[in-house]
Amino acid sequence: MSNIYRLAQGHLNLLETCPPRFQKVYLEQLNTPADPGQLERQEWGSQFHLLLQQRELGLPITSLLHENEQLEHCLTALLKAAPAIAQNPGEANREAEHCRSLTVGNYLLTVIYDLILLESDRAVIFDWKTYLKPIDADKLAKNWQTRLYLYVLAETSAYPPDSLSMTYWFVQLPRSPEQITFNYNPKLHQQTGRDLRRLLKDLDRYLSAYQNDLVDFPHRPDCQLHCPYYLRQERSGKIELPSLEDIPEINPFV
Repeated sequence: MSNIYRLAQGHLNLLETCPPRFQKVYLEQLNTPADPGQLERQEWGSQFHLLLQQRELGLPITSLLHENEQLEHCLTALLKAAPAIAQNPGEANREAEHCRSLTVGNYLLTVIYDLILLESDRAVIFDWKTYLKPIDADKLAKNWQTRLYLYVLAETSAYPPDSLSMTYWFVQLPRSPEQITFNYNPKLHQQTGRDLRRLLKDLDRYLSAYQNDLVDFPHRPDCQLHCPYYLRQERSGKIELPSLEDIPEINPFV
């Protein structure tokens, strides 16, 4: 393959979960419309991210807070719960919406950190989640957002893996802000690298067969047991597409 494909964590999550749905959503752009409730939640989340970004840049945020009382309550609660975020916004060692990229084979892996702190002996990634804290932290640890964000930072900086961490803050009312922190280490870094290369090698094969021979992306051997998008295929071979609400933070396949 000569093309360079830009991949984010959403692509890797869906590819690992359900290759046929990856094909439908990203290559064929067959999506079901989002419901109004989902769009409203996405808009609120975008406003919260913008609010934190403008605060880091030293830009006025009063107008945003006046427009949405819930935003103000969530911001106040977060800054109270997280002193590291509240203190010294805009300093040189921290940046909001920080973007990094890493090329692996034919793929440009791209991450965007909501906030990153780069200190002399450690680096901390922060991510804002505008929904209630998930019950299963193990699933979040295995999610490609956690894995890719830490992996790319280790590969594109001088920090050793065991000096890196990633903290998710869950800021949705009515609960107080809650956090989950994942500490990185060399063993996790090596395992993520192996899993990433395996997944991208699978994607190489799938894309080659799809583009050259019109072969659909295959199901996982155990998809009927573990894939949330699994539905019995009709005789026509068509796959019913569930709502995109089940796949948060999808980025377009470029």
